[in-house]
Amino acid sequence: MVAVFLSFVTDPSPFVQMIGLGLATAIAVDATVVRMILVPATMALMGRANWWLPGWLDQLLPHLSLESDAVVPQPRPAPELVPEVSGAAR
Repeated sequence: MVAVFLSFVTDPSPFVQMIGLGLATAIAVDATVVRMILVPATMALMGRANWWLPGWLDQLLPHLSLESDAVVPQPRPAPELVPEVSGAAR
């Protein structure tokens, strides 16, 4: 993508040249600084918090397995989502 956007610099229009140089620079910075330095450093600092999943979202997402014979246990619904049964024993 950087090469494609840098090819815009050869265009005679100054506007296209500026856009091409700006986009090429932005993609190069994103690929190097952000994705190679900031993201791994942030994940190292956050530790297990990177993989935290809220309970309400866990109930909405499907539970899949890569094993064909594996039985995936379904999570229990949160207590606040279970309707109250009045007068009947549980």
